[in-house]
Amino acid sequence: MIEELLPDWVVAVEIHGHDEPDNAGLYPEEAALVAPAVPKRRREFAVVRACARRAMEKLGVPPQPVLPGERGAPRWPAGLTGSMTHCDGYCAAALVRVADLASIGIDAEPHGPLPEGVLESVSLPQERARLRELAEAHPGIHWDRLLFSAKESVYKAWFPLTGKWLEFTEADIDILVDPGRPAGGTLRAELLVPGPVVGGARRGTFEGRWTARDGLVATTVTVPHT
Repeated sequence: MIEELLPDWVVAVEIHGHDEPDNAGLYPEEAALVAPAVPKRRREFAVVRACARRAMEKLGVPPQPVLPGERGAPRWPAGLTGSMTHCDGYCAAALVRVADLASIGIDAEPHGPLPEGVLESVSLPQERARLRELAEAHPGIHWDRLLFSAKESVYKAWFPLTGKWLEFTEADIDILVDPGRPAGGTLRAELLVPGPVVGGARRGTFEGRWTARDGLVATTVTVPHT
């Protein structure tokens, strides 16, 4: 599901369902980090890293620990950049060589409405107006959840380039539906704060793709060098 939203040179690995033991395949330093967590958290932590290590192997990089860095962002092997996501019953990791992309963000969420009050706290008035229009045209999609996922993907692509926090309301995201494909399309995020310098130019927008199927919504954002 994630792979179809990404360029061919990005390697994505996903797992639907995860019944593995809590510490399956973890390196000692990873297991120590997650030892105090509840079993569900330990399982997701382990499975999403299994996805990441499979992606490393596909890129010809020896599997190695994936430890959290600043603000929890994963630290990737030299020469790679990537992103991970997990929710109930689904984990995915996407990796790419830094020569091919400056940054990447992925996110998956259960395809259901956001809890009451969350949309107002994570969105801009103009975003909510566009969501209402989308809901009228395509009522089968939980657009509030999709917008939340898109915000997560934008942040995951933003942070490795800036090392700074990005508030939910500091990116104005427009979601577009592919003609003839109401459960998929593109997204465009206008950054409302100074964007990162990529390839010698300041980037004011991020672009990505989305899909809604199999009980999930998923979004990706890719930042090219030029």
